[in-house]
Amino acid sequence: MNKKIVLIFLFLSSFAFSQKNWFKAYTDKDALAKDGVEVGNQFIADAKKIIPNLKNEPQIIVNTTPFLIYYDGEKNTVNLPLWSEVIPENQQYFEKITGNSKDGKKLYGLMFNGFYLPHELGHWLTVKKSGNLGSYQDEYFANTVAMLWWKKQGKSKELKSIYKTLKKVMKTYPNPVPKGENVEKYYTENYVKIMQDQENFAMIYGFMQFSQFIKIYEDHSLPDFDTFLQKEFKK
Repeated sequence: MNKKIVLIFLFLSSFAFSQKNWFKAYTDKDALAKDGVEVGNQFIADAKKIIPNLKNEPQIIVNTTPFLIYYDGEKNTVNLPLWSEVIPENQQYFEKITGNSKDGKKLYGLMFNGFYLPHELGHWLTVKKSGNLGSYQDEYFANTVAMLWWKKQGKSKELKSIYKTLKKVMKTYPNPVPKGENVEKYYTENYVKIMQDQENFAMIYGFMQFSQFIKIYEDHSLPDFDTFLQKEFKK
């Protein structure tokens, strides 16, 4: 067998194994790091097929902070959180919005050791496209990218599980947007302020992210991942 074919086969086999472990709260830091790199590399490979001259790929690392998962544009890293290192306040947030610690940890795994990795890589693509981050629309783009890429990977079951959980959560989730104010405008104008509000950040930011997920999931007019990126990078 050709050596190149063997390497491709081994990569695809490894990636398939990583996907089986994904969408759950990791307990092993090394496993999270390894699987995160493999999932991220597949996303980057898919994006490179569509976007010409896509270079300077970000490094995917485990680095748990109060922001949980995020793209650091200065260091060009995607930072993944490990549940055992998540601060108590953030663990309690998931328990609060789901009603119990078991479901809270499950939602965390589905989102922060799952859905949001390609979301953060979507922010990397935004930097490549416009150089600008920090708005409602930036987040919407990143969430759309993640949704369509996971559909491309055949993860409809996992996406549906997140959707059903978030629909239940949002029934009692407090709306932080002042009455009568435009949601997109509010988040864009107050983005920096929200990020700096350590006490209320999770509740305010979570409302935006979860609402966007539901809206995008329900949008059946969206094209496939490849077509979406092709259109976005022709603008």
